[in-house]
Amino acid sequence: MRVDSGSGDASAEAQGGYAEDELLPLSGLQHLLYCERRAALVHLEGIWDDNRFTVEGAHLHRGVHETAPRVESRGEVRTERGVPVRSLRLGLIGVADVVEFRRGQSGADSPCGVPCPVEYKLGHRRHADYYEAQLCAQALCLEEMLAVPVAVGAIYYAASRERIAVVFDQRLRQRTEAAAARFHEIVGKRLLPRVPRAAPCQGCSLIESCLPAAQKRGRSARRYLARGLVEEP
Repeated sequence: MRVDSGSGDASAEAQGGYAEDELLPLSGLQHLLYCERRAALVHLEGIWDDNRFTVEGAHLHRGVHETAPRVESRGEVRTERGVPVRSLRLGLIGVADVVEFRRGQSGADSPCGVPCPVEYKLGHRRHADYYEAQLCAQALCLEEMLAVPVAVGAIYYAASRERIAVVFDQRLRQRTEAAAARFHEIVGKRLLPRVPRAAPCQGCSLIESCLPAAQKRGRSARRYLARGLVEEP
């Protein structure tokens, strides 16, 4: 049974959230928690620059989504790839890399079983709260769509072939919901936030579009940020 993203006939008022045409890409939460300015450049200005990491990441996700079969069952676990998800309450829409449905667990009111979203990432295991929030947003979408609790998910790191469990506790849920609200605020008010002083600029694929002056000979992103030559929010 494929997960349905839901009927467009449901009113936003009935859901206590957003209308269909107000939904924002769930993947934007990762951009926002990495750097709010990056999220604004991508989702307001339509700016996107690739680097090696973004190209390899896109290739990884295509491989996950296009792996055959799209749906398979092994024992008590049913696996679906490229699953559309959405939440009218949070105003988010996207695609989960993988959702595993585990049958035979307590509290499994869904005929499919207990859902467990799995997000695929490049590289080795590391602590990145923006990865966890993106995964948590998928879980919140699944909870709303299927009306079943989603307690845990997982992040799979391709380079190290490690699968790390992520528990969707109250702290992570609140952080994810706050990020979704902030994302809508930035897009709704068309804000271009300042670059934070501790921004991870050198690892960002948008550095040349975001801070072009920092790329000139003899200048660094650190000195550029220190001078405060950035837009006001």
